[in-house]
Amino acid sequence: MANAHALEEEEEEGEGHEAVEEIQRVIESVAQFGQYRKTQRKECHNLVRRFKLMLPIVEELRDIPEPFHENGIVWLKKLRDALLFAKELLRLCSQGSKILLAMETEAYMIKFQGVYEKLSQAFEDVPCEELGISDEVREQIELMHTQLKRARRRTDTQDMELAMDMMVVLSGDEQRSADSAIIERLAKKLELQRVEDLKIETLAIKQLADERKGQQVDSTKKIIGLLNKLKRIAGMEETSVLDDPVLPRVLVKSISLVIPHEFLCPITLEIMTDPVIIASGQTYERESIVKWFESKHNTCPKTRQTLDHLQLAPNCALKSIIEEWCEKNHFKLPKKFKSSSQNNGPIINIQEIPPLVESLSSIHLEEQRRAVEKIRMLSKESPENRILIAEHGGIPPLIQILSYPDSKIQEHAVTALLNLSIDEKNKRLISKEGAIPAIIEVLENGSIVAKENSAACLFSLSMLDENKELVGLSNGIPPLVKLLRNGTVRGKKDAITALFNLSLNHANKSRAISAGIVAPLLQLLKDTKTNMIDEALSILLLLSSISEGRQEIGQLSFIETLVEFIKDGTPKNKECAASVLLELCTNNYSYILAALQYGVYEHLIQIKGSGTNRAQRKANALLDLISRSEQI
Repeated sequence: MANAHALEEEEEEGEGHEAVEEIQRVIESVAQFGQYRKTQRKECHNLVRRFKLMLPIVEELRDIPEPFHENGIVWLKKLRDALLFAKELLRLCSQGSKILLAMETEAYMIKFQGVYEKLSQAFEDVPCEELGISDEVREQIELMHTQLKRARRRTDTQDMELAMDMMVVLSGDEQRSADSAIIERLAKKLELQRVEDLKIETLAIKQLADERKGQQVDSTKKIIGLLNKLKRIAGMEETSVLDDPVLPRVLVKSISLVIPHEFLCPITLEIMTDPVIIASGQTYERESIVKWFESKHNTCPKTRQTLDHLQLAPNCALKSIIEEWCEKNHFKLPKKFKSSSQNNGPIINIQEIPPLVESLSSIHLEEQRRAVEKIRMLSKESPENRILIAEHGGIPPLIQILSYPDSKIQEHAVTALLNLSIDEKNKRLISKEGAIPAIIEVLENGSIVAKENSAACLFSLSMLDENKELVGLSNGIPPLVKLLRNGTVRGKKDAITALFNLSLNHANKSRAISAGIVAPLLQLLKDTKTNMIDEALSILLLLSSISEGRQEIGQLSFIETLVEFIKDGTPKNKECAASVLLELCTNNYSYILAALQYGVYEHLIQIKGSGTNRAQRKANALLDLISRSEQI
């Protein structure tokens, strides 16, 4: 009986360190995943970064003597399970079908929120006292918990162009089926342009179908259908996928590419680009071990032994092996920046932001200038910072200093608001605090950069329908038209995107016409260097839906320009020009006669046979109008 009791105690004693070792193995294994799919890459990198921030906590847990307190063991297992849950999501985003991940972007965003929920719960009640955790690591745990809670409620904005393209391709509606331009755009966004990438995707989809075991048949068919469209664009043979024989072993390796453990720096868990050997015989990334030594350490981070010297020797053999492996597996080594502030992503300093927000209201101009410049930088760095600045009341003082005569303060303030407006909740806060009239004032009277960023800010804010109307009522359209007419190329691009968004509001179409938008749009159609023809035609299409718009743009010279684009433009140009011409001709037969005089008929016949799907529909509608006009 005594022996059994002793054995049980011995098992309990080993259980704590076993859990710690398992946690470390999970963190290290995540670092070995290859590149993440583009649609989830940002979220994956954020999650992996948080994994790495847990390493100091794990290091301390390794040094805690056995036996672990019972509560400590329970917590370690809870953390381990949360990390394993997160690891599985990262694996899917590294090795899963790119098409599936693009289809289910929203579902995967919810999965990331679920991961942060579990991790946040794991760091909620850490038994620091029972585990004997130091004050320094306790602060790190508290910071980690705060960041995880914030990440849990964050929702990044979706790539709307990708979402719309996927919707069109997968809709199954023949009237809206995807043309080659959309497929090419998807191939680029999903990184499925190379034959090798498409072969790997084929295997991923085959594995997905096997895992589904005959369920979700419609979804699988849509995925395979899009895969075959992408193959067609790349000049590959279309296949049924499900009936394909097993693909070569080399592709199986490619889809589950794992970075060899010995290639990873023990400090950062990143693949090494400049490996060096220290006195203990261990190899580290040069930059990481130099930082370790500069922090007054004279020990080996991995073995903990005191070093006889701090000299570094290049590990040329390992560097050569890593480079050879990368070339063989088409793996791109990460770029290294000289500035240490650019490494490993931005580090959120919760203590830094409140005093900066307070300094925005300082009576000292130089202090305000420094604070607003710093907030501009922080708001650009990460979603967490954007939320934190807003939560600490940074938006009202930023709006207030927009009216300052100091051009640099004004420029930094409007750019900070632009950065903050990326967050959906902040969009509402900024407009609620009355920022739009102040931003329009900067658009009218600010520096060149301030004007450009004001236009971009109005575009961002006008993503909300209520703000479209508010910008129009606040007389924001005339200065945007002025920027479109007289601005730099960048300023024109900012102005035209904002004006397109605002013109989706019916009342703003009349306001834009009154502000003289048509003349600069027609000028952009002539100026091919600015590369804004499609944008200009898209706005003209919106304006042609109202009588004032048709009256303003329906000149013979414009009809001739449209016919020229239908004849010689890019596929997208032809599509947009045909759409505008159809809108004009539907409401006025005289435009049909003018277009016929400029030779539109034969060009429409060509588009009918070889244009994009949407262009073909517009061409057919125009030909039908021409046929009916001849019968009158």
